[in-house]
Amino acid sequence: MGSPPEAPADPRLRCGAAGPGHGGKGVSRALTEAPGRPARVSSSAMGSAALEILGLVLCLVGWVGLILACGLPMWQVTAFLDHNIVTAQTTWKGLWMSCVVQSTGHMQCKVYDSVLALSTEVQAARALTVGAVLLALVALFVTLAGAQCTTCVTPGPAKARVALTGGALYAFCGLLALVPLCWFANIVVREFYDPTVPMSQKYELGAALYIGWAASALLMCGGGLVCCGAWVCVGRPDFSFPVKYSASRRPTTSGDYDKKNYV
Repeated sequence: MGSPPEAPADPRLRCGAAGPGHGGKGVSRALTEAPGRPARVSSSAMGSAALEILGLVLCLVGWVGLILACGLPMWQVTAFLDHNIVTAQTTWKGLWMSCVVQSTGHMQCKVYDSVLALSTEVQAARALTVGAVLLALVALFVTLAGAQCTTCVTPGPAKARVALTGGALYAFCGLLALVPLCWFANIVVREFYDPTVPMSQKYELGAALYIGWAASALLMCGGGLVCCGAWVCVGRPDFSFPVKYSASRRPTTSGDYDKKNYV
């Protein structure tokens, strides 16, 4: 009895063969396409996916920068207005602690003892900054669920709206983080030029404010890119990755492979 005819070896459709455990008969996988979908992903879909990935990377960098700005104690730094450039110590003030840096390099930091004893701007800045950080975490999960490179949500306009929501949340986080940063900067500048404030109590803008401003800009730019990438796919169900793999086919009772597995 002769051996069964060999299946056509089409490199575009044949995905592999089974091992020796199947009696030497190869079992291939057929590469099929979802019905009603184009054979290839359009360049517009690839471009929108690239925008989403780039925007997500910028948002992640901005999120890390916002966390760093929130924890650093350098929101206000002692202003050196004396003619003597040799100073004994430098004072830093942040949202959570104040630090004193000696001229010898020794630094001592003290966490604020009472929350209620803090000024209004510090309490508000704490709430807004922590809220922006937590909201950015929620935006991360929403954006990942709606991104074209993930399979958490079925491809289509609904998935694009999820990604659009994540990008809008990131942009809102950037705006929310700008409020305490600009509030602190306004207080520092106003007290610096106030003649009634003693020289020893004048401060300058610290490094944490600049880091926070950069992080807010990255969050807004990244959120805008995610929104742009998702907006292209809204109302366009054909903008998706349509290639899917079907289950492996088994040979028929006569030992031949069904030709429909390869056509």
